[in-house]
Amino acid sequence: MEETTQQNYNQQVPYKSEKKVAAGVLGILIGSLGIHKFYLGYTKAGIIQLIATFVTCGIASVIGLIEGIIYLTKSDEEFDRTYVQGKKEWF
Repeated sequence: MEETTQQNYNQQVPYKSEKKVAAGVLGILIGSLGIHKFYLGYTKAGIIQLIATFVTCGIASVIGLIEGIIYLTKSDEEFDRTYVQGKKEWF
């Protein structure tokens, strides 16, 4: 008996961002400390976020929450193009 296996090498694997979910969750949970910025490699922006949170007595922590939500609502390709490859630090 001859067993034939058909493999389709032309199928495209869906694009999956490696940092999107982690950065989004960090932004929502502890974004007030700028941890999501440090995770994405934006050291200067992370320090600014941390200082702004302390100077404004926590009011600036809403920025981390908003950014976390924005990260999670973008498509994987758009997230990588904007924040990983494009190095956009804020929103």
